[in-house]
Amino acid sequence: MNDETRKRRLRAELLEVRSGLTAEDVRESGLRIAVHATGLWELARARTVAAYVSIGREPGTRALLETLRERGTRVLLPVLLPDNDLDWAPYEGPDRLVRAGRGLLEPAAPALGPEAVVEADAVLLPGLAVDRRGLRLGRGGGSYDRVLARLEAAGRTPPLVVLLYDGEVLEEVPAEAHDRPVRAAVTPSGVHRFTRPE
Repeated sequence: MNDETRKRRLRAELLEVRSGLTAEDVRESGLRIAVHATGLWELARARTVAAYVSIGREPGTRALLETLRERGTRVLLPVLLPDNDLDWAPYEGPDRLVRAGRGLLEPAAPALGPEAVVEADAVLLPGLAVDRRGLRLGRGGGSYDRVLARLEAAGRTPPLVVLLYDGEVLEEVPAEAHDRPVRAAVTPSGVHRFTRPE
């Protein structure tokens, strides 16, 4: 079985578990994640954080977005482009989010261009799992692979942090050559740090 097939199967399993979560589970998890994430030195030092608005059964990000904004951090949120690449726009508060395609919530503020992400001092990533090496399993759309490639091309190495549920920190996830490790995962129970590969 090749890595792409293994990734598809693991994604299906993880999404099945998430489908059993209630709205209250998602909200409570998001509140706990916000507490742990705001204590990260990577976010405390960041003037600009690239983040995202959670949807569906993803761990909730609303509390974290508000905490960052209220303490004066500039937060950039993605705007999905037709080719699945991401543009970025500033987060101006929960009342300035608009419903976009695929059920996404995006900032009402004018977009700044896909290159705006290179201004981020830290990047919060969605995901479905992470392993002991810090390798993240995403949904497979490739949007964040492009973001990470854009950062690399610009010579930027901001800390990458993935937000997950506790059961999504695994021993190993299938990986490919282009996959980039994250520095940490934040779950409702705490922060999981990963050593950088040599």
